[in-house]
This record gives sequence, C-alpha cells and structure tokens, in this order.
Amino acid sequence: MTPTVPLPAHPPVLAAVLTLGAAGVLAGAAARVLLARLRRGARIRAPLCELVTGAGWAACAVGWASGVVPPDWLPVLLFLCWLGVAAGAVDLTRRLLPDALVLPAFPLVLLLLVPIGADAVLRGLVGALLAAGVHAVWHLGAPRALGAGDVKLAAPLGAVLAAAAWPAPALAAGLAALLTGGAAIVAVVLARARGRPRPAALAHGPSMLAATVTVLVATIAAAGTGPG
Repeated sequence: MTPTVPLPAHPPVLAAVLTLGAAGVLAGAAARVLLARLRRGARIRAPLCELVTGAGWAACAVGWASGVVPPDWLPVLLFLCWLGVAAGAVDLTRRLLPDALVLPAFPLVLLLLVPIGADAVLRGLVGALLAAGVHAVWHLGAPRALGAGDVKLAAPLGAVLAAAAWPAPALAAGLAALLTGGAAIVAVVLARARGRPRPAALAHGPSMLAATVTVLVATIAAAGTGPG
C-alpha cells in the first residue's frame, strides 16, 4: 500500500477523491475475499467492505489533498482504514480478531513509518510495547471485557499513535473506552426496551481502531508535519 512514486503536496481534491476512493473499493473487495478464506475469518455480505473502505480512503484523499494530512502519513492512514474494516468486521460478527490480520499489522506499520523518519520508528517501537503491555494487564484483570486479540491489536495501533505524539496512545485508549462504554449502554437500553436478556460484552476492537484513526488525524493535523 506504500506509493511507488513521490506524492505531490497538494493534488486536485476531486481527482484524489476519485482515485483513492476507487482504489479503496478494490481494497475493500480484497478484504472481503480474504476474510472469507481465513480459518478464523468471516463471510461479509457485499458490498459492505467495499463501500466502507472506499469512503474511508476517499476521506483520506480529502485530508491529503487539502494539506491536512502530510503525504508521508497517507499510507499509514490508508492501511489503518483497511485494517479497521477487515478486523472490525470479524470482531463485530464473530467477537474475535484473527492473528492473520493483527500480527502482520505490527511489522507493516513500522515499515510504513520509515519514510516519516527514524525517530518515528523508534517512537513506534516504544509505543507498541507500552500499549500492548497496558492492554495485557487489562486483559488479565478483565478478560471478558478485553480479549487477547485486542492486546495484539494494541501493538500496531500504539506504534502509529506514539509515532505521531507521545500523548496520543493514552488519548486513543480513553476514547476507545468511551466508545465501547457508550455502545454497551445503548445495547442494554435497547435490550430492556425489547424485553430481551442483557447482551454479552461488546467487541472492543472496532472502538480501538476508530479511536486510533480519529486521534491520529487530529494529532498530525495539529502538528502540521510528522511526529510531534
């Protein structure tokens, strides 16, 4: 997913949206096919992966073309959008995060951080260790609330967040907890209104991924360039 040619600083917005949006649709289709073939994957109805990934990549294109997203960070965001759709779809449908998705994500994000600089890679390594460690403690204390897959997912997400700014991993973790907590409250209210049993613990992976993208975009936009 890393571009093979230098990226212009400010490409035409419409051209960028159409190009990356179309590429996102193809990437979403590839994700759907991959998920269907994974041993611990899921069968996702078309064209959900295509539409969500295409929309995410188009949004990244707007940020890049408008100068909000620095060119070096664009491949990172594109990959996070793709991972968010693929991993989030499995977590929502099967309540698990396949190792085939989350384990390769860590070395890949480190590779994508290389163009940003050696300091970003070093921050990423430290951030990954800290994020995985904190989530591992959380998992040991409340395994029903946070699964082992969430601990593995914390490594690549912590890497990109720490590469942007040191406070970013903590901010994203807090936002993810709020998102999952809010979703749990809504689920309980709906269940009571319908006279159904209280729902089981919700998947936390989608909240982690959504919070990571949100905090990362806000951080790099505020910094203007590279790590802060």
